[in-house]
Amino acid sequence: MQGKIIKGIGGFYYIHVEHRGIYECKAKGVFRNRKVKPLVGDNVEIDVISEADKKGNIRDILPRKNELIRPAVANIDQALVFFAAAQPEPNLGLLDRFLLQMEYRHIPVIIGFNKCDLIDTSKEHILENVYKVSGYPVFFVSVREAVNLDSLKRLLAGKTTALAGPSGVGKSSLMNWLLPEAEMATGTVSEKIKRGRHTTRHSELFYLGEETYLFDTPGFSSLYLNDFTDETLKLYFPEFLPYEAECRFAGCNHLNEPDCGVKRALSEGKISRIRYDSYAQMYRELKEQRRY
Repeated sequence: MQGKIIKGIGGFYYIHVEHRGIYECKAKGVFRNRKVKPLVGDNVEIDVISEADKKGNIRDILPRKNELIRPAVANIDQALVFFAAAQPEPNLGLLDRFLLQMEYRHIPVIIGFNKCDLIDTSKEHILENVYKVSGYPVFFVSVREAVNLDSLKRLLAGKTTALAGPSGVGKSSLMNWLLPEAEMATGTVSEKIKRGRHTTRHSELFYLGEETYLFDTPGFSSLYLNDFTDETLKLYFPEFLPYEAECRFAGCNHLNEPDCGVKRALSEGKISRIRYDSYAQMYRELKEQRRY
């Protein structure tokens, strides 16, 4: 029988099997011998020990499409990164770091700005234009006023989505809006709905119906740049790529070099100044790290 790991606690793994429910399983010792640890999001084969008690063992872990280390999750189809448009002001530098991590792992991203009822259309346009040329879809919603939530929900259908964002942006409110349907489907989310602030310590996957899953990932306040160097960073800013052929020098880092196609595109408004400044800041950070 095949299912998906939705939670792992204390050596037990909870496997959701479509139309059958949730099975509590242990992982066989063979995984330890192979130094493979089951991850939330893994698709697995299980042997059922007791159908009545919904207990079993994980027999095999199917090949992973991808995996993240922090948080430790696997097989993500897309990420929904959720920030507030106001109260608090969005930290776009932090958002760019998240986008960088997803580009590195080839995971598509949807950007959601909550609390759109607190801003005017001019600010919406500014935020949208920062990311539009990068190819990221941007959605403005208000969980409190139930604005555009159905449109956002349609983007989740049939996919496994990682929901991530800093504290205080309405991520928990969005989860609570999405989860009543999941509670009917699995009967296992009532404790999650009642959780307090900062109580999510592990990744958890919720079934929203018809092969639709959502990761509730722990909130993040900083993302490290360990996977990048100052020389490779530019590869993960997709809006730079169309203009690199116009650079005079091969290996141009788009900062101090003359006749740079990326800087020319920046001066012509084809690349967001906010995104470019974010790139320059991370480049300097990586350059400094390399010195030590």
